[in-house]
Amino acid sequence: MTEELPGAWFGFGFCGFGQEPVSGHGRWVLSPEQLRAGGDICHVSASWSYTALVTRGGHVELSGSAKGSADGCRDAWASEGLLVLLRDRSGSRAELQRLELGIEHALLLDAAGQVFSWGGGRHGQLGHGTLEAEPEPRLLEALQGLPMAQLAAGGWHSVCVSETGDIYIWGWNESGQLALPTRSLAEDKRTVTGEALNEDGSEVERVAGAPAHFITIQPFPALLDLPLGSEAVGASCGSRHTAVVTRTGELYTWGWGKYGQLGHKDTTSLDQPCRVEYFVEKQLQVKTVTCGPWNTYVYAVENRNS
Repeated sequence: MTEELPGAWFGFGFCGFGQEPVSGHGRWVLSPEQLRAGGDICHVSASWSYTALVTRGGHVELSGSAKGSADGCRDAWASEGLLVLLRDRSGSRAELQRLELGIEHALLLDAAGQVFSWGGGRHGQLGHGTLEAEPEPRLLEALQGLPMAQLAAGGWHSVCVSETGDIYIWGWNESGQLALPTRSLAEDKRTVTGEALNEDGSEVERVAGAPAHFITIQPFPALLDLPLGSEAVGASCGSRHTAVVTRTGELYTWGWGKYGQLGHKDTTSLDQPCRVEYFVEKQLQVKTVTCGPWNTYVYAVENRNS
């Protein structure tokens, strides 16, 4: 087995609180920029106003509106209301289930590759075919018999990647985050704004008389094909954008792009997957992607085949 070359983390999108990748208020990054932190980072988790960086040595550093650090941590999960730290424990490691949290819903991947969802369902984000809430974890029957390897929860949408590299996606498509056509983008050909969201990404009531965006709700998991038949190995979701890593190390993003969180050097929103050319041009292979509500972080290594 060949040894993997050392890589680096990159970030793009909203960084108005001085969080990585750049300092200074009122900033957003339209194309990937390498993080200032060293190459020892193994995990990144971002909320709306701050970012948690975890090193291989177990050190957690906060960047943005929240400041602080901690040692002896294996992982971290950041949200506006709290920061969850997974501490190191001696002895054998038990097999962990994968849990992902959206604004109003939760997804769970068990050891057998089955998916469970619960919480609010008014945007179809639970995948059970209705808009009803579920108070307890419920098996996603539409995906039974299709073992999943990874899952991700956006603000009000959900994504799963199967063991064979297929992508299944469902929930809210207001900004094209499901890669389904949306009237607001097709007719206006302009960026969908965040008029219907608070600054923390939570939904607010629309002002009477304001123009309503056409909203598509997909309440069942839908199979999504990437360009050129690419197979997926990982996915992550922001508040209203989606990012997928392919088996060949390419990154595709789509959905809401107002702050450059899609990485395409502009603020355009997209309702179809588009490859982030920065990593191709720099001859880098993407290994990991993790989205904050309005930004995106990527770990990439040098492409040995270049």
